[in-house]
Amino acid sequence: MNITKPKTINDQRDDFIPRQRTKTRWGVHISLIIVCTLVALPALYALQVSTLSVEQSFFVPPQLFPPGNDFLENLRTLFDEQDFGQLITNTVIVTLLVVTVKTALAMLAGLAFVFFRFPGKWVLFFVVLLTLLMPTEIILFPLFRLVAELEWIQTNPRLALTMPFLATAVGAFLFRQHFSNIPKELVEASQIDGATPLRFLVSVLIPMSWNVIGAHAMIQFIAMWNQYLWPRLVISDQSDQIIQVGVRQAVNATGSQVDFGLLMTAGVLASIPPLILFITLQKQFMNGFAITRDK
Repeated sequence: MNITKPKTINDQRDDFIPRQRTKTRWGVHISLIIVCTLVALPALYALQVSTLSVEQSFFVPPQLFPPGNDFLENLRTLFDEQDFGQLITNTVIVTLLVVTVKTALAMLAGLAFVFFRFPGKWVLFFVVLLTLLMPTEIILFPLFRLVAELEWIQTNPRLALTMPFLATAVGAFLFRQHFSNIPKELVEASQIDGATPLRFLVSVLIPMSWNVIGAHAMIQFIAMWNQYLWPRLVISDQSDQIIQVGVRQAVNATGSQVDFGLLMTAGVLASIPPLILFITLQKQFMNGFAITRDK
């Protein structure tokens, strides 16, 4: 005959802990779902309004469900009348150019600040970091005068649009911190093999830095994609304009009455490329800010 041993206090505690963890896990999940839903409400509402006609967008209370039938018509208006295809093409070209040059210059700056010795290195690095404290609006007027005196606005507006944004203190700091975690043995081994600094950068540092490169590229892509004030100042030709200015101009597309459906469609359309980039580089973005050696 088998005799069941009575449960001790420790056994009862072991039975209680998994149940408590399960309840806690469900509570955390429900809380996160509620918070994510609240955060996503503005985007979901913009997507809903983008499907509405002019009359439906003025309903009180607003029409939250079902979606309207005007989304494709709004897209046709944007591409046919507002020339959104050209605006997106201009923005992609300008953004990719700025991101590529910015990343290259940031890596070179990080290489110099970590692996080179020269007088005033820390003072120069401190000055670079000080530029982070300066709002962009402060330098807009002197920067506009500079590009106007160089006649870039008249002769080459895309040069005026991109040149002021090719250097980044954020990138220099990010790559400097990342390169500081590179083992010194790799530097010594490359010096023994006779590798030049650029060869060391290309063959050793870049393969170990894809996460940081992805994170930096995504930050700079979104920042350049969302530029509005500077392109509005330096570009007068509509055919050379970029997407955020086109979104603003969609407000007055129908005359005196604001077509909120058309406006929200423009906003949704302008948000798709950064969203695709974030989904594609999400892993690199999260790993790019790790502070361990094995990132």
